[in-house]
Amino acid sequence: MPTYAYRCADCGHSFDIYQSFSDATLTECPECGGDLRKVFGSLGVTFNGSGFYRTDSRASGGSDSSSNSSSSNS
Repeated sequence: MPTYAYRCADCGHSFDIYQSFSDATLTECPECGGDLRKVFGSLGVTFNGSGFYRTDSRASGGSDSSSNSSSSNS
């Protein structure tokens, strides 16, 4: 289930919530009852954790994967 970020336009209260794609968008602030807005980041998808480098899926058989894995830790 995706996580959505909301912020109240009236009081500034912000929070994250797990919602299904079929769930309705929240419109009322749980703190003050004001108008809620979804907060959109600059990226639509965020990858966390290991497994997203080109060398991660290769078999460790040569010196190529050990030199690339140390330089791609950004």
